[in-house]
Amino acid sequence: MKAHHRFALALTGALMLANLPGHAASLSERYDALRAEQPRLQLRDAAKTLNVSEAELLAAGIGKTVTRLKEGENVPREIMRRALDLGTVLALTRNDNGVLERTGVATRLKPQEEITGLDADKEKEREARLRNIAGGYLGGEIDLRFTFKNWKYAFAVVQPGKDGVVSRSLQFFDTHGNAAHKIYVKSDAGVPVFDKLVAEFRNPVQSAELNVVAMPARAAEKPDSAVDVKELQMAWNELSDVHQFNRLLSEFGVSREQAMRLAPAGAVQRVTPLAVRQLLEESAKQKLDIMAFLGNESTIQIYSGKVSKVQEAGGWFNVLDPDFNLHLRDNAFNSGYVIKRAGVTSVEFFDKNGELVVSFFGVRERNKPQPQSWVDMTAALPKPDTIARR
Repeated sequence: MKAHHRFALALTGALMLANLPGHAASLSERYDALRAEQPRLQLRDAAKTLNVSEAELLAAGIGKTVTRLKEGENVPREIMRRALDLGTVLALTRNDNGVLERTGVATRLKPQEEITGLDADKEKEREARLRNIAGGYLGGEIDLRFTFKNWKYAFAVVQPGKDGVVSRSLQFFDTHGNAAHKIYVKSDAGVPVFDKLVAEFRNPVQSAELNVVAMPARAAEKPDSAVDVKELQMAWNELSDVHQFNRLLSEFGVSREQAMRLAPAGAVQRVTPLAVRQLLEESAKQKLDIMAFLGNESTIQIYSGKVSKVQEAGGWFNVLDPDFNLHLRDNAFNSGYVIKRAGVTSVEFFDKNGELVVSFFGVRERNKPQPQSWVDMTAALPKPDTIARR
């Protein structure tokens, strides 16, 4: 029997169960049919196939492999704070076309004395920053930046994994049902910590019903003619820290990729989308220390170090090292740029929707220039034959 016929029969059987009480049961059956047909299909891609969000599809397993955790403004931060006790974990952050997985132990913040005497503006800024700090994860093996206001749903998942080993994870989603971040327990010592955390944060209502909000339409870019390009270029040249770049985008009301187009002369060089392969291959060959930034609107994860094993597989270009995996669906990339800001060279890749997928930096010591080997390698990345510049 052909594969599509098997799937059609399985789906027909699932649809016959659709009259059973509860939407979740019907969705669960449809998912089972899809997994029977495509056992390697990732949850995110399965959700798209079934026309639901990833959070809704995961919630269909509540009462079986999934436990719904509490919700609330500060709950995600408190769960992540408690997750510091899990020891060795695999931290997974992704967007539509990239996945970054890092295995290690998260660092904790050192106790600091309370800061007093700040003026109102600085105190407000400090409070906002502290809302996105979960007691650690800043630097070290598990290096994360949070925007907790975008986190909504949390689940604990316990299910058989590869080779029959039980997989335990904490999975977080935004209000649209998109994955914000996931943590997988990777040590026996973390199991009782995980169990205790789940018991403490277990939602008293184990319902699969989620109030998922549809993704808003992407805002149209401001016309280039409405941007004060001269002032933008002056502000770009005056940047003293690469972290000031997001403020520049906000100040001039431009998208990230639009800023690439309007940048000062010599500040941006366009490269081909597949230049990401050469970047990773050369980094491995030259044993360069690099930084990879990959995230979404809720979380950004950062890897710092060398890469070794790089290869294409299953439509993705991958780094497959023991404690670091990077998966890039580079056939969905539309553009790439080598960028110079505040004396720092980086490389960014955007997808066909204009969304930033991944960015790379060379690792440099504090107060020292970036390695020349990184600058030379990025300058040699392949460029389009024709570059349309303003």
